[in-house]
Amino acid sequence: MKVLWITNILFPEVLAKLTGQKELKSTGGWLMGAANILEQKDEIELSVAAVSTLVKKLKVFQGERITYYVLPYGNGNQKYNKDYEHLWIEVKKLAEPDVVHLHGTEYAHGLAYINACGSDNMVVSIQGMKSAYRYYYYGLTKWDIFSHLTFRDVIKGSIIKECKIFKKQSEYEKEIIRNVKHIIGRTSWDRANTWAINPNLQYHFCNETLRSEFYDGSRWSYDTCQKHTIFLSQAGYPIKGLHQVLRAMPLVLQHYPDTKIRIAGEDITNTVGYHNILRFKGYGRIIKSMIKKYHLENRILFTGSLNADEMKQEYLKCNLFICPSTIENSPNSLGEAQILGTPVIASYVGGVPDMMKGDEEHLYRFEEVSMLAEKICKVFANEDRQVDMVDVAKLRHNQNINSEQLLKIYNIVLRFSKILY
Repeated sequence: MKVLWITNILFPEVLAKLTGQKELKSTGGWLMGAANILEQKDEIELSVAAVSTLVKKLKVFQGERITYYVLPYGNGNQKYNKDYEHLWIEVKKLAEPDVVHLHGTEYAHGLAYINACGSDNMVVSIQGMKSAYRYYYYGLTKWDIFSHLTFRDVIKGSIIKECKIFKKQSEYEKEIIRNVKHIIGRTSWDRANTWAINPNLQYHFCNETLRSEFYDGSRWSYDTCQKHTIFLSQAGYPIKGLHQVLRAMPLVLQHYPDTKIRIAGEDITNTVGYHNILRFKGYGRIIKSMIKKYHLENRILFTGSLNADEMKQEYLKCNLFICPSTIENSPNSLGEAQILGTPVIASYVGGVPDMMKGDEEHLYRFEEVSMLAEKICKVFANEDRQVDMVDVAKLRHNQNINSEQLLKIYNIVLRFSKILY
């Protein structure tokens, strides 16, 4: 069976061919985990297509076991770009896919494939959903936003504009969902939201496979963790909820004055140097203002971009991982923390409650800062007496089970498309 994946990122193998960089330090590493298992199956011939600014025309690369198609970014994929249509026709001609798997509905290049090539043999995986744009800056007022505008915001647009872009992209997302017959999801939240857009969809359940580094048996231990250290997997924009964690800190510090927060990713508060000043965003300014207001200057550390193993080490050495987002579907960061046995707290949003079954006491309403602070303090006080979610997470993210389920879905899509023809 020839399977064509359409993704939002370049895989390390093709990235190395284009730039010499072999390591992925961004979101999407879980895709490699799934591909590594799938490509080992003799009955599957896998191709992966993505859009990139690194090429000026369609490029084809042959990897060790995967064929890659890289489309030029051109006029972009956040708005509908008709230029992609003839490129997708060419990719389809070259790849001759039996099944096309679109990973994510966030960008318009997936819609361009559907418009150019049809969707009868296509299945779409739900990652996040841009139709949840109404939560983009939840927890912030418009005064918070407009009183912290930066030079970059004036030139390129503020948080409000970013939210409007999400809203526009949600229209493309809805069009994708209305025009396909098969959806892959994994939470009650994504099932309800896709059903609301297209009640005639065939919904297929399939959990996600994590990055391979998280299956080596590593296990969190209270004895070796850095006491009263909180880890956040990202905080680059308002949806990730850092502002709420900072609001909880004064209460936490009353009980645990040595508390520190480590945040994966670039320092969004950095204004050192001309380059950082020019790209300084309003959300970074809000966070910088909050750090000063709550006297947290020596308690917040941005780690910089991390690879999978570096992320794993952060989970293992923290005392607590928090997923404080305004909205999520099924955050892989939460799954990664759980499979290592790291204590977690998560906001009760989107599909997160599905991942926290059995550990509901560590859920809190996003807007309830006092509840978040209390739960942080309870985790610190409980030492290693946490709800053990390791076995639950291992089953949910089992590589073999998930790859077999994905194969079943591909066969259903293939049979369905043959009936149509």
